[in-house]
Amino acid sequence: MSIAPNNKITAPGSKGLEMRVVDPVPKIDRVPKDRLIAELAARQYGVVSRSQLLSMGIGAGAIDTRLRRHRLHRLHRGVYAVGHLALVPLAREMAAVLACGDGAVVSHRSAAAVWHLLAATENSPIDVTVVRSSGRRRPGLDVHHSRLLSRADVRHLRGLPITAPARTLIDLAETATDRELERATHEALARRLLTARSLLAETSRFGGRRGLTRLKRLIDEGGAETLTRSEAEERFLALVRAAGLPDPEVNARIEGYEVDFLWRAHTLVIEIDGFQFHSSREAFERDRRRDADLQGNGLSVLRFTWRQVVEEPFATLARTVRAIEKR
Repeated sequence: MSIAPNNKITAPGSKGLEMRVVDPVPKIDRVPKDRLIAELAARQYGVVSRSQLLSMGIGAGAIDTRLRRHRLHRLHRGVYAVGHLALVPLAREMAAVLACGDGAVVSHRSAAAVWHLLAATENSPIDVTVVRSSGRRRPGLDVHHSRLLSRADVRHLRGLPITAPARTLIDLAETATDRELERATHEALARRLLTARSLLAETSRFGGRRGLTRLKRLIDEGGAETLTRSEAEERFLALVRAAGLPDPEVNARIEGYEVDFLWRAHTLVIEIDGFQFHSSREAFERDRRRDADLQGNGLSVLRFTWRQVVEEPFATLARTVRAIEKR
């Protein structure tokens, strides 16, 4: 038996019968193209870019054939939804980033919506920030050019490139109303996506950008008391001890929640709201659901603001004493 140069095997006595040698290692082009496309789309909320497909060895002809057969659906120039146009959450944002190329990130109002700092608006343009602008207008996108987009300004939220919460608020301050900026800032602080100190530190990197004065004033109006909730908790605990009341459990867990102060024997919970400006709707509703759950399980819940603890200590203490005696 001999192996010919053309990868054929000729067996003695086979009278010209030939067998081809089978390559034991499968080649990448033997993987079905639709499978490759589907695997990529699964990592990107169901969308892919033309440049990505070309880099995977899927030729322009194969891409165009799938467009004609409605296996790919054009969302932007060179960006497609795979299989159908029933887009999953964050698909529009991912498509916008892919349309703007390497280094692009979701930003401004769109980033605020992804971070759940503001309500999302259906069918509104997607805000994207790029370092290098091509100057080309893209329907359905608001493309912002920034010379300063450092690594600290960017997060990857479940694979989606997006501005960090602090950078999002700094960008949002350019166009948001006073109430929107207040609501978004409070929500970010309440959910501990950042601290007021870190936000103020970030603003110093951006010089005289439009809207920064509003953002700084929003935080400064709360004074130092908006910087950490722990300071308010310390002051409240000092009031309790000065009055000779039983020590509460601090940051205790009960009924699935972590609460600021708990008198377990008296089934009393006290929460300190460490942020002075008005709650966003999301934070307000979340706090009320939490209070309702605790009250439904037989607990009494009192809430004090930072200003009440600092500026009305006797009234705050009196309410606490009455609540303990009543329970």
